[in-house]
Parts: sequence; C-alpha cells; structure tokens
Amino acid sequence: MAKDTTGRLHVTVRTGGKRKHSSKLWLERQLNDPYVAKAKREGFRSRAAYKLIEIDDKYHLLRPGQTVVDLGAAPGGWSQIAAKRVGAAEGKGKVVAIDLLEMGEIPGVSFAQLDFHADDAPEKLRAMLGGGADIVMSDMAANTTGHRKTDQLRIVGLVEIAAAFAAEVLKPGGAFLAKVFQSGADAELLAQLKRDFASVKHVKPAASRQDSSERYVLATGFRGG
Repeated sequence: MAKDTTGRLHVTVRTGGKRKHSSKLWLERQLNDPYVAKAKREGFRSRAAYKLIEIDDKYHLLRPGQTVVDLGAAPGGWSQIAAKRVGAAEGKGKVVAIDLLEMGEIPGVSFAQLDFHADDAPEKLRAMLGGGADIVMSDMAANTTGHRKTDQLRIVGLVEIAAAFAAEVLKPGGAFLAKVFQSGADAELLAQLKRDFASVKHVKPAASRQDSSERYVLATGFRGG
C-alpha cells in the first residue's frame, strides 16, 4: 500500500486465481475512489449520487412537489437524491424509477423491475406516473462489446429511446438529463433535442471520472407536444 500524489493511501489489488486483469483494475479503482468512500460514509447507494447533486446544485432542476422519472435507477443513488429534493417521502413530490436489476426500497420512490426496451415498458411507466413528469433522467448504460463504434451507437440508441419517452410524458418547461459519451455519433439526437427543448448542453460533473469519456446531456425548457 503506497500513498498517491494527494497523500491518500493507494490500495493495490493483486492478480491471482480467476480474477481477470480488467476486474483487478476496476476493483483497484473502486477501492481508491474518494467518491465511493464518501458515498459509503454518507449513506448513498452509489457514487453517482454526487453527479446528480453537482448538476442539480448548478442548474436547479429538482424542486419540491415535482414528479421525476429515473430510468436505469439501480442501485438507487439518483433516486435517493431526487426523492429528497422533491419531497417525495413527505408526499410533496413523486419519483418513479425502473431498472433491469432489483433495487432496494427507497422512501418516496415507486420502483418497477422493467426492461426499458420492452414494448410495454413505456405504458407501465405512464401508469405508475398517473400524469405528466417534470423531469426525466437517465443514467442508463448499454452493455458494452469492446468495439468502440458499436458501443457508442448502442449508448446513443438508448438515449434516443429515453428522449422519445421524455417527449411523451414531460410537462411544458420540463427537463431531460441523460448519460452519453463523448463521440460524434449523437448529432441526430442533439438536433432532435434542440427542436424539443429551449436549451441543450453537455455537462461533466467533477464526480465523473476524469479519465472517462462519460458526460451528460441536459435539455431544459421542454416546448410541449
């Protein structure tokens, strides 16, 4: 165990047994990630909570009484922040969340284990909503193949589906926030968002790993259908 440039102890994971090199690197990164440690200390389900905190502190998306849709919610970091900031646990706002994976209960969050690609998923989500939404947010990521171009197209495809759903359920003035990756593959998506929303921008919170091409597209001021 050695200290890094900030003076923190750096944990090195040994390879051995059935652990692949990629698994070793992931585990090492998790053990040395200050946001992972902070999330554990502060009771958040994932380090992703800090990405939403930072984005919301800057752009003021989440307000008491709002209805929020969280796509790809598990393990629940974003849902925790959204529920707290819209007052869902006190019955002021509402958070509806889905994911392919199971997610433990969060006060004020209605969760369904659903595949967003399934034909009946949008209908089930609308039934859970029982009306329009103020914000649709997505931290979904497509399964990767290792082929960069294919993976970029899959990710953009996923965001396009989420954006189409947002256009169906958002109230006028609503917002859409989704994870994308830096690439030239999202020109069509951005053009569509610019037609539907007053403002479209890319944001990269400090909690996003700096060596990652991950960023978020934030569209605000939904023009209404």
